[in-house]
Amino acid sequence: MPSPMGSAPGYIQPHTLKELWFHTGTACNLSCPFCLEGSRPGDGRLQQITLHDVKPFVEEALTLGVEQFSFTGGEPFVNRDILAILGHALDRRPCLVLTNGTKPLGKRFEQLTTLRQKPNAVRFRISFDYPDPALHDANRGEGNFALALDTAGRLHRAGFGVSIARLGRRDDDTEAVNGAYRKHFAAAGLPDETPIVVFPEFFPPGAHPEGVPRITEHCMTTHHTEESRAGFMCAYSKMVVKRDGRMRVYACTLVDDDPGYDLGGTLTEAITPRVMLRHHRCFSCFAHGASCSEPQVSASA
Repeated sequence: MPSPMGSAPGYIQPHTLKELWFHTGTACNLSCPFCLEGSRPGDGRLQQITLHDVKPFVEEALTLGVEQFSFTGGEPFVNRDILAILGHALDRRPCLVLTNGTKPLGKRFEQLTTLRQKPNAVRFRISFDYPDPALHDANRGEGNFALALDTAGRLHRAGFGVSIARLGRRDDDTEAVNGAYRKHFAAAGLPDETPIVVFPEFFPPGAHPEGVPRITEHCMTTHHTEESRAGFMCAYSKMVVKRDGRMRVYACTLVDDDPGYDLGGTLTEAITPRVMLRHHRCFSCFAHGASCSEPQVSASA
């Protein structure tokens, strides 16, 4: 039987490639219980990418008009090729790197500063789950709040752009919570206007949380406009991962635990298929405007 009126599944029709994400691998130096990638030391669900893996996708993305390259993990600085990868990407476009800001980055800090000589800028987003160091460290390990805060300050003083990512809760007083973070900014020498990116609970890979509403085509046309649909990440970005030794293109940064979002082995074949909004994390984009992206980083002077 045909589906009832309005119950056809919602979707996004991609229209461009402004941003290309690379997943550096799910290995991480930390084992956070809530990690949306299920990352931990030695994890191999998604394998570490190499400069050789990345180069063809960088060049293909340039032909498609990409404006920014972004990197996530795991922890990108666990990947031994990350500085070479960033150097290659920064010769072509601005970059964004998501990091926990702890020991792996610290060990490479002096090498990292050489990236300031590149023609494009690199920006770092550091994860701070809560403005309370004890709550943050309960999941990430004792002393890691202070270490990440010190890293954020060092990056800022070295001339890099810095933002932070935090967990959001349904009953948050956003102004009050952000204000609590800004007290720590002052202590680290970060600007008061340092951007704060808020994320809802995404749950670990393979989770199927109860009660997440189904997104229908009716939902997308009733509660979203053509303009707001174009703002969904899957409309303008893709993510490249390495799984089982093969480089694959996924619809976005949040759905790599579902092989149904594997769109192919090249960006050209992956850029046009409809993205069906059936993953539970899609509802966060639908309802809250959640996005892993940040505005394009401007080129260095």
